[in-house]
Amino acid sequence: MTLLTASLLGGLLALDATAVGQFMVSRPLAAGLLAGWLAGDPVTGFLVGVVLEIYLLVAFPVGGARFPEGATATVVAAVTAASNPGPGALALGVGLGLVWGQLGGWTISGMRTLNSYMAPDPAAPDVRPSMVVVGHLLAVLLDFLRGAVVTGTGVWFAQNAVNRLGGNWPLDQADTLGLLLVGAAVSVGILLRSFGGLARRRVLFFAGLIAGVAGGLLL
Repeated sequence: MTLLTASLLGGLLALDATAVGQFMVSRPLAAGLLAGWLAGDPVTGFLVGVVLEIYLLVAFPVGGARFPEGATATVVAAVTAASNPGPGALALGVGLGLVWGQLGGWTISGMRTLNSYMAPDPAAPDVRPSMVVVGHLLAVLLDFLRGAVVTGTGVWFAQNAVNRLGGNWPLDQADTLGLLLVGAAVSVGILLRSFGGLARRRVLFFAGLIAGVAGGLLL
């Protein structure tokens, strides 16, 4: 998978998050499978998507809150893990994907600030419908370019990190996946608290515990 292809995929998935469609293909589960398929290893891509979906469940995109960008984070992580065999690539891909998700969140905040300057003032007497259309299309184009640049720089950085550091990772594939799932369990605990905590959601907690143990045994 070329860097250009990964960048274009990241730009398109970034549009799905808010600007165009909102078909949920930008969620880590779908984005990881798609990125892994394009990179030649859909199984690894889907596995990365599952892990990042758990990590990012606690990020609620509501109001004016800043939140990590799951689409670019997942493309960076999935392409890195799918393109480089070995547990080191999986660990570095997921870790750097989460970092790039935070950076993507910062760029979204900056883009929205810029959009407020590009949008025509509806109270202005000389505003025409064509000006509103152009302003909207420019905002969509800006979001695509932002997602593509964030994804491209993330994939480039992660590939270089794997080339330099991937061979030094001390754990095997199973232990690496277990470590990532243990970290993801923290996010699940935070999510449970958002729904009322253990006192009110005992059934949900134990169902999740059983599912997690069963999934760990299967993996």
